[in-house]
Amino acid sequence: MNLATFHAWWTVALVVLFIGIVVWAYSSRRKTEFDAAARMPLEDDESMTADSSGEVKHV
Repeated sequence: MNLATFHAWWTVALVVLFIGIVVWAYSSRRKTEFDAAARMPLEDDESMTADSSGEVKHV
């Protein structure tokens, strides 16, 4: 096996891996989990409170 053959197979393996990741990411079974993760930054964090100056402190 020469170096050119190795590079060709390595490229094919990476393309297959990329396609697999894209299919996994866009599968409908993952939609609810990804939607929940997308909402996380917008949800209130109950462990943090703001004092009178507006500065957020951890409880």
